Amino acid sequence: MRFVFVFLLPLLLLTACQTKEETSKSVELYNTTGDMVGTAKLLEGPDGVQVQLKLEGLTPGFHGLHVHEYAKCEGPDFKSAGNHLDPEGKEHGLMHPMGPHLGDMPNLEADAGGLVDADLMIPGATLKEGKMSLLRGEGTALIVTETQDDGVSQPSGNSGARIVCGEIKSGKGNEATESPTDPTEFNKKQEE
Repeated sequence: MRFVFVFLLPLLLLTACQTKEETSKSVELYNTTGDMVGTAKLLEGPDGVQVQLKLEGLTPGFHGLHVHEYAKCEGPDFKSAGNHLDPEGKEHGLMHPMGPHLGDMPNLEADAGGLVDADLMIPGATLKEGKMSLLRGEGTALIVTETQDDGVSQPSGNSGARIVCGEIKSGKGNEATESPTDPTEFNKKQEE
């Protein structure tokens, strides 16, 4: 009995001291006039982060979807969210041979009523700590664009204006303080 107690006590103490990492996150999505137009549920998975997305009020057809650098959605242009999340310095585009950015995602298709109900995956991403985390720093943002992403054009797929934004907040701070990165900076370093 004493052996069991001596063995179990340290085990219980170790598990009590572990930090609790997030395995899911809910995100509210807003249009350029500040109306809530949808939600995204992010779920940690073995191969990346699953995104369950529900949107309304879009123009029927295809729209680009990306994760951006900062959890900051200041309308009307949402440029405060920075550029696509790209912790590895890759080129933009799911079809680009030197890509994709971690934040590059498949296009969405809004139906005739402007609705989207989609399940997507961000391969390699995580909600846990690390370089590939969507919660790094103060978090990131989910952005929908007015037209589809062509999958190869630099730096962002020629997908038009940002029309919907949702903050994926880490809870580590109140607002982003960094300046957006220059997506061409990495290319210049490669040329040198």
